[in-house]
Amino acid sequence: MMELGKKIKQLRYKAGLTQEQLAEKLGIGAQSVSKWENAVAMPDITTLPLLAEIFGVSIDDLFDLTTEQRLNRIENRMDAEKELPADIFREYESFLQAELTDTKHQKRATELLACLHWHRMNAEAQKASCYAKEAIIRAPGEKACQWILSRTENHAVWDWNIANHTRPIAFYRELVKANPDTALPYMYLLDNLIADHRADEAEYWLDRYCTLEKAHPVMKQVYRAYIALARFDEPAADKIMEDLLAQQPENDAVLFETAQYYAAKADYKKAIDIYERAFAADRRRPRFKDALMGIADIYEIMGDYANAAKTYDRIIDLLENEWGLTEETDSSVTAAKKEKARLLAMA
Repeated sequence: MMELGKKIKQLRYKAGLTQEQLAEKLGIGAQSVSKWENAVAMPDITTLPLLAEIFGVSIDDLFDLTTEQRLNRIENRMDAEKELPADIFREYESFLQAELTDTKHQKRATELLACLHWHRMNAEAQKASCYAKEAIIRAPGEKACQWILSRTENHAVWDWNIANHTRPIAFYRELVKANPDTALPYMYLLDNLIADHRADEAEYWLDRYCTLEKAHPVMKQVYRAYIALARFDEPAADKIMEDLLAQQPENDAVLFETAQYYAAKADYKKAIDIYERAFAADRRRPRFKDALMGIADIYEIMGDYANAAKTYDRIIDLLENEWGLTEETDSSVTAAKKEKARLLAMA
């Protein structure tokens, strides 16, 4: 990778500027530019956007990054920042769209474009939620903004014609048909069919899923239980999950899915106990935070805000000490600390 000073010198020559002219545009002394180009000093980070603007390039172009490095930089910045400035968003979008024609980076560029727009949508959705809640508080008898919360915060929707999952079911059904040997699309299809109590269809696709080489052995049984629930046969569903747990009491995947099952049934004390067992049985390092998140959510539902906050202490410790994350490198640490503070205020 070309050193920054050499890159500045190259771009200055290309722009037909002397060191004095570049310094004047930047509002600094010509000696500073000379020091940069001779690797005696580095530009202040606040100078980089103006340098990029003067040369008509992106900030990443100043560092002469490879495509792979730029893709990593985009992904890392989305992890670290809750909201991207508009000019950075446009720069990233333009770069990623250009990479769609490169077969080497096409797949990842497509994924990052989806993540980039989701990142922006999520930031805007949080603002929309704040304003919608304020509007509802000011006029609780009106429903002009209620639909916004149903979209931005996944609130329950009473109307079946809005709440059903017909479109995602159609999408994943076609995806399964086009990729009959790939396991994951079956699972997404099953999730949506079960959510809509379309049990007969779910059973049909589960039978096909179970024939796949990469079908998850635990989920084969878990889906059977949820299909039973979709048919409102709770005793049969309970038996499937309890038999699975009895057969594999130390399997962290079985424990986690059983905890999920009981949490969904609002059997909270049992769910917390099994979540704790799942977290303790997880031998991976770093471990995922999902079980702890489930525990924190249940404590909050139960009104035990102090224990919910303590669980966030464990989540923060996990993120910092097992994942090596900090508030500067990943927004999830900041979000976890905010959640802890919110819960403590309620305790």
